[in-house]
Amino acid sequence: MKFAGKVNFDLRRRLGLALVLPAALVGAIAIPPQILDAQAQTGDGRALTLQSDVQEANSQTGVITARGNVQMNYPARQIQATAAQAQYFSRERRLVLSGNVYVLQEGNSIRGETITYLVDEGRFVALPKSNRQVESTYIISDPEAPVSTSR
Repeated sequence: MKFAGKVNFDLRRRLGLALVLPAALVGAIAIPPQILDAQAQTGDGRALTLQSDVQEANSQTGVITARGNVQMNYPARQIQATAAQAQYFSRERRLVLSGNVYVLQEGNSIRGETITYLVDEGRFVALPKSNRQVESTYIISDPEAPVSTSR
């Protein structure tokens, strides 16, 4: 297994890790046999994965912070996002993305300066930069809408 700034929340929580991993750090890590089951459980699409330049996990507070070129993927809910920073509050099951945030879910998108995702509610709360607005694009099915014939 190699770490390159990409860490699975479930695996980190099971291990109780509190560490900082720069993306440039890539090394092989021997995994004890009792942890191999944790890896297998992440293949069902429930894992929320973050990639970033630097990540910190605090086992005391349950907060995971990712900074720099953050990319999030949550296949179970078909969510992808980019941001400058992400903080996952595991006890509250709340993810706060900040810094030029873009979220894409099933063709719908939202842009803002800070977007909070409440995992249990499946709800986003977006805030704009000062003196700006949040921008969202939603795909709406309308069977009566005229079909575009532009070529």
